[in-house]
Amino acid sequence: MQAILLKGYGGPEVLALGTTADPVPGPEEILIAVRAAGINRADLLQREGRYPPPEPRPEQEILGLECAGIVEAVGDRVTDFVLGQPVAALVTGGAYAEKVAVHQRMAFAVPPNLGWPEAAAIPEAFLTAYDALTDKAQIGAGDSVLIHAAAGGVGSAAVQLAHWMGASIVATVGSQEKAHLVRNLGADEAVVYRDQRFAEVIAARGKGVDIILDFVGQAYWDDNISSLVPGGRLIVVGTLSGAVTDVNLGLLLQKRLTIRGTALRSRPLEDRMQLMQKFISHALPSLADGRLKPVVDVAFEFGQVAEAHEYVARDRARGKVLLTW
Repeated sequence: MQAILLKGYGGPEVLALGTTADPVPGPEEILIAVRAAGINRADLLQREGRYPPPEPRPEQEILGLECAGIVEAVGDRVTDFVLGQPVAALVTGGAYAEKVAVHQRMAFAVPPNLGWPEAAAIPEAFLTAYDALTDKAQIGAGDSVLIHAAAGGVGSAAVQLAHWMGASIVATVGSQEKAHLVRNLGADEAVVYRDQRFAEVIAARGKGVDIILDFVGQAYWDDNISSLVPGGRLIVVGTLSGAVTDVNLGLLLQKRLTIRGTALRSRPLEDRMQLMQKFISHALPSLADGRLKPVVDVAFEFGQVAEAHEYVARDRARGKVLLTW
């Protein structure tokens, strides 16, 4: 099969279209003929050698954490899917290829209202946001949520999910164009971080927020802590500005804050399957009826993978960036 292979670690130039052996599905796995795959910040980190795949590491490292396509083969014990069925899946790697094998409980049937790019835009973005809001933050109707990087893939999913769950939302974005996007997705207020400090906007409201979803890390730490109400929850999803910072433990104690980190790929398979099945039963019906919508910015051909990575790295994306065969 054709796949995007890593020639080494570094910039987009290390990505090359090449040929490798077809994956062989295990007894409870399905083989997906990939039609589209999502690009995530984690892919850029892995390309640079800063986000290694989980053990056992594959002989040939292929990027890609999510995809959509057609079931081409099934293992002996597969009961959830049949040949020819359109599916989307969350994988631990390998989606930048014509074919990928995945456990049947990590895939879902593509709703008929969605095309391949829209379907491939769901697994990593929506499951990350869903897990952060429901399991990690324990969101409830009436909670106030501050969502950083809200116009990105996970951020745009989080805005929709928080709105769908009855929360009020403040979103931070990088431009007025992105502010318009997140308001249309359900944000009550959008802060362009180049023009305003979000902590000052929150302070002017007279009350902090209950939950913060942060993808930025170090640069936002102090303002995040000051923006939370007593008993608030900070969920760290990414560390784009850096992973190391000074912490005022006294303020954490005084405000009785909860700080939790989250990542999908490093979890045991059983945990990821549990999350996927919960998402399928709770949120997928709203993607099927249009109440929730994957936000697709642009789809590149697989041969344009270097350009696609550069596009994401320049922070141009409004929603998801995809690769398509």
